[in-house]
Amino acid sequence: MKSKETERNTPQTRKTEILTAAVKVFSSLGFYKATTADIAEAASISQPYIFKFFKSKEELYLAALEEAFRRIHSAFENIPILRIGLDLQGEMIVAYEQLMANFPEEIHLQMQAFGISEPSIREKTTESFAKLYELVVKKFQKAEIPDPEFTAKVFLAKGIFCNLTLVLNLPEIKF
Repeated sequence: MKSKETERNTPQTRKTEILTAAVKVFSSLGFYKATTADIAEAASISQPYIFKFFKSKEELYLAALEEAFRRIHSAFENIPILRIGLDLQGEMIVAYEQLMANFPEEIHLQMQAFGISEPSIREKTTESFAKLYELVVKKFQKAEIPDPEFTAKVFLAKGIFCNLTLVLNLPEIKF
């Protein structure tokens, strides 16, 4: 049986810890201001150890961003469509609110990504948001929601607005 210390030192566990620290640091300082030294300090590791897993700060940011979008995608994907007429949007809102409560730094990270002009980050953000839109449209189609493309756009627009209320600490104007 592995001890907690042995489990903590596995490469996958350490990579996850680095990603968790990166999300916190990037969401707090932003992509341009954050350094790998800041992330290493937050993860309680040496700075060179980061480069065992990630070639650059940009690659680390991309991995953190991918994880944030993956979490939303997974949450929406796992909502079953049990019958037509199910309040799918309501279920998705509940799932998203749970993500906002449990992973607010990931929401901050995503909001920042929309404004970063680095080509690889712009591409990852565009790709991830497009996949999320496609998923929502497909879910709405299966649930026979009228005009699923338009409804998905409105749904995601409301989600972005909710993200803004979280980032700006304005819960009183959240939908």
